[in-house]
Amino acid sequence: MLEFKIVIQLNTSMMFGANILRCAVRNVLSMPALKTVKFRGHHRQYWATFRNITSTTIAGTTTFLITLPTLSYLGLEAYKKVQSATVVHALEKAEQVVEQADYLYSCGETEKLYQLLLQYKDSDDAEFLWRLARASRDISLLAHIAANEKKRLTYEAFEYAKKALEKNDACFAAHKWYAVCLSGIGDYEGVKVKIGNSFIIKTHLERAIELNPKDATSIHILGHWCFAFAELAWYQRKVAALIFASPPTATYEEALAFFLKAEEVEPNFYSKNLLMLGKTYLAMKDTEKALHWLSKAQEYPPHTEEDKQVHKEALDLLKTVGA
Repeated sequence: MLEFKIVIQLNTSMMFGANILRCAVRNVLSMPALKTVKFRGHHRQYWATFRNITSTTIAGTTTFLITLPTLSYLGLEAYKKVQSATVVHALEKAEQVVEQADYLYSCGETEKLYQLLLQYKDSDDAEFLWRLARASRDISLLAHIAANEKKRLTYEAFEYAKKALEKNDACFAAHKWYAVCLSGIGDYEGVKVKIGNSFIIKTHLERAIELNPKDATSIHILGHWCFAFAELAWYQRKVAALIFASPPTATYEEALAFFLKAEEVEPNFYSKNLLMLGKTYLAMKDTEKALHWLSKAQEYPPHTEEDKQVHKEALDLLKTVGA
């Protein structure tokens, strides 16, 4: 084994030199005992007591050769490399999981996506958590999901979105899915709670768009928010008036502007945006444009359960307007 050698030479004919010698040796012998550091489950030495003290006399001078293992330096360097490699490996693995999750989402493999991300439910990474919130919500929308399971998944989705936001307030997707999932639990909390949460939902959607102006989905959802308040039933408006001095309001024109903006940012990105354009134009009595967008929604290739629902609704609306 390679060794460092520290040579201490003291002239024994000098009294103060002998005193220094004794002090040096005493300090050496009183150094801490062997310490260890763990490398992938194994203990390795990175510092040791001075291993060997020998003395020789050369021309009246006592020379102490104190040898210590180079592991004190090499072990530390190895530890740093292991730490660095571990971090890099973890980051690479996280990226791979995210890529796999996004691929499954693009293929409409909702249940496989949910099972993949469920392994990371205790993660502190917002990128995992908001995707898990989205997957939980999407699972809840599947036709075969029982009512009690749908409710459980809806609340579960909200908890994941909430945690994602807590972990990274600068993540636009965390804000977006927090808004969506908060709206979802409103279906179980009643009209008063749902309307009461409306300003919070809008605030998070606006923040998501501020953080990422090129995210068409956030823009679409804000358009949906406007559409919902534009078509609010009279009794719901009364409830809103009881909750707020100035209850949330919106117009079809505002909703239309967001839907068109979303389509401009990313054309044909979402079947629901095409459907909502058609429905908004219908509400505004513009049948010609409504037919155009409803036809596009009906022709959109269905990848997810939601796409299939959109396809059916678009087809039904086309029939009502005589297309």
